[in-house]
Amino acid sequence: MQLLNVLEWAHTAYRGDRPEGAGEGSGDLTVVVLPPREAMTRGQLRRMAELARDEGIAVRWEEARGGAGAPLRTVASLLGPLRRAERIVVGDPFSRYVQLLLSLARTEGAAPDVPGGVVVVDDGTATMEFVTQLARGERLVRWHRKGAGGARAALFAPVSASARRRMTPSAHRRVEVFSSMPVEAPEHVPVVRNDFAWTRARFGPPALTGGTDLVGTSLVETGVVDPERYLEAVASLARAHGATRYFAHRRESARKLHRIAAGTGLEIVRPDLPLELVARRGPIGRTILSFPSTVVHTLPLALAGTGVTVAVCDVDPAWLTEGASPRARGFLSGVTGTARGVRRLPSAPPAS
Repeated sequence: MQLLNVLEWAHTAYRGDRPEGAGEGSGDLTVVVLPPREAMTRGQLRRMAELARDEGIAVRWEEARGGAGAPLRTVASLLGPLRRAERIVVGDPFSRYVQLLLSLARTEGAAPDVPGGVVVVDDGTATMEFVTQLARGERLVRWHRKGAGGARAALFAPVSASARRRMTPSAHRRVEVFSSMPVEAPEHVPVVRNDFAWTRARFGPPALTGGTDLVGTSLVETGVVDPERYLEAVASLARAHGATRYFAHRRESARKLHRIAAGTGLEIVRPDLPLELVARRGPIGRTILSFPSTVVHTLPLALAGTGVTVAVCDVDPAWLTEGASPRARGFLSGVTGTARGVRRLPSAPPAS
């Protein structure tokens, strides 16, 4: 999703579509991909990298997690480009790897009248939390994480603080957020609206199946929602709305997906691209159901004018695990409450 939003940002920045005063796009763009080990995400990233190359963007595939010496080799190979870059585009400001690289970058202008630049492109609901923490001057911590992070986080704290400073605007540093999420950035941090113009121009409109599709989430995998309650909610929604397909989140486990298929009869679909592109290419259901997640904000934009209805089901507080972050309930409610162009559904009752 981060890479898709880099393409959306480039479409806006380099084609003269930016709002007045939002800065100018110029120069060459190189995308550096730091792939994880997880196979499904790697596959999606390779497909997205192909699309980026089709758009004339240079892509560097860096196996930064490929062994004991990989991090040092990656940092060494990127140090020169980072120091020379006029602007740094960040996909995940919470990533420790990204924070390390950002702490090594030159984000201030070479002269007093030439401000440097950092652009944070959309990473879904994480972007909402990032902007809030940036405005408050807080340490960057993902919303679903509980506690201070232990000794490892303490050791990394100086690097994280350095990265946070580089994402704070100054007289010689411009910081910008490019997002489709409802964010209120701090003063002097402009927010450029991502309306998925590139996606709509590049794909679709999709053929509609006339049925209902259900979108999965990683709320179980991140320890926020109890797995049994989640399975009950999926079964209830599928039964009530006649859903036939379940689009799996890339982090959902095979065991969990097997239980969903066996218990509901839903066809499990593992997308090879971000759901916004899969839906835009079609075929897609006339109704798409989701729990609170990024897609309740992005799909209405990507599917504008297609006749598709996006509906969001609230998460009952009783579904939350004991280990869920204290912020989880309010954050999930905020994700749902700020979604525009979607239909609200109550928490799913237990399946009978």
